Amino acid sequence: MPRLPADIPPMWLTDATAATATTSIRRRRLPAEQAIWLVVALGLYRHQSASEVVDALDIALPAKDGAFVSKSAITQARQRVGAAPLKWLFTRSACEWANESKVQSTFKGLALFAMDGTTVRTADSHCNREHFGSQLSGSGRVGSYPQARAVTLSSIDTHIVRDAEIGPYGRNEMLTARQLVPRIPDRSITVFDKGFMSAQILWSLSASGASRHFIIPAKSNTRWQHIEGTSEDQLVLLKVSQPARRANPGMPEHWHARAIRTTDAKGRERILLTSLTDRQRFKPEDIASTYRRRWQVETSYLELKDTMLGAGLTLRSQTVDCVYQEFWGALIAYNLVRIAMSRIASSADVSPHRLSFVRSYHAMQLEFLRVASNGKRDYLPALIVRLATRIACLPHQARPGRTRPRVVKSRPFRYRFKKLRIERQARPPPTLQT
Repeated sequence: MPRLPADIPPMWLTDATAATATTSIRRRRLPAEQAIWLVVALGLYRHQSASEVVDALDIALPAKDGAFVSKSAITQARQRVGAAPLKWLFTRSACEWANESKVQSTFKGLALFAMDGTTVRTADSHCNREHFGSQLSGSGRVGSYPQARAVTLSSIDTHIVRDAEIGPYGRNEMLTARQLVPRIPDRSITVFDKGFMSAQILWSLSASGASRHFIIPAKSNTRWQHIEGTSEDQLVLLKVSQPARRANPGMPEHWHARAIRTTDAKGRERILLTSLTDRQRFKPEDIASTYRRRWQVETSYLELKDTMLGAGLTLRSQTVDCVYQEFWGALIAYNLVRIAMSRIASSADVSPHRLSFVRSYHAMQLEFLRVASNGKRDYLPALIVRLATRIACLPHQARPGRTRPRVVKSRPFRYRFKKLRIERQARPPPTLQT
C-alpha cells in the first residue's frame, strides 16, 4: 500500500470518498483514495509532472508486470474523483489542525483569524476562460490568462488556512465573504481589510454565534453618530443602508461599534472599528496591536502562490472541475507544511514566525521522497525532527524590523518604448553629404 502523510489518516480519505459518493468500485491502480493523495502531492511538487509524482512517491497500486501508470490513466483518475472529495478533506483537516490548542493563536481567550482575498491564474483553456473569466482593462484589453478569485480565513499566528471559498474572477469578494462569515468559529476575533467594510458582513458576524468579534479599519467616507466616550475611544452608531436591509430584511436600521483612533509606524492616523466594546478587558493599544498582526497573513499568499505553486501558471489544470480540485489540494498541502511548522515551534517554545517556510517546505518534500524510497508505513518525519532540534538550540530573539518601507510595485508598461520604436521607424533614412 502506498504511503500517506502521517497527518492525513487513511480514514479521512475513505470518509471523503464516502461522503461525496466517489468510492471506487473497480480495482484500479489509482482508486479514489490514491487519486486524492495524488492531488495533494501535486501541490507539494508543483514543478514536476503528475506522472513523475506518481512514480517518485509510489502512489499507484503495484502492478504485476511493474508497468508505469500512463498519463491518460492519471488524468482519468483525477476526473473520476472530481473536486468534492478534496473540498471535504480540506474542511476536515483544516478544522482539525486549526483547533489544536498548542498551535492555536489566541488573544484573551479568543482565537485570532484574518480574512483576505486573492486571485489565482489558471491555464488558458476555453472552458476555464468561459467559466472563470479574466481581467479587463479600461481600454478593452483582456487578461492573458483566466483568473479565479478566492477568499480565505487564516489563523494569524500559524497561517493555517481555516476556511476558503473560490469562484469566478468577476464575483465580488464581498459576496464570497458572506459565505464564509457563518462558518467562522465561535469565541474568535476576525481581522478584516477595509475592503470588507459592510454591515451585512460585520453585523452578521457579531450578531450570530457566541463571542464572535471583528476588527476593521474605517474608510474615509464612513459616517457614524457619537454615543459616548472620547474622540480617541468612543462608542458609535452606524446606519445600515437601504440596499443592505432589502437584501437582508432581518438587519436593524442601526448597529453599534467601538471606534478607536490609532497611529501606525509612519505616523498616519487610522480609525479602527471593532465589536470589542468592553473597555476594561480590551485596551485600545491591544486592539491596535492585534490589527497590525493581520499583515503577517499577507505572506501566506506569497508562500502558497510563489514558493509552492511557482510564479508561472498558478494552477495548471485545463478543466474547470480539476481547477477547483487542484485549488483544494494545494491548500491541504500548504496546511501540511504549516501544521508541521506550528508543532515544531510549540516544541521549541518559539513563535511560528521564527521558522523559515521555504526550508520547512523543502524539508517536507525531501522527507516524503525519503519515506517513499525506504518503504516505511507509519512515521514521524525525521528530517522535520532534526530541524526542530536545530531550531530549539537557536537564541530566542525577535527578528529585526524592516529597514525599508513597504511599497506597492507598479505594473510595468512598454507603451513608451513601443512609441519610441514607431517614431524611429517613421524617420526618413539619413542622406549622405556630398
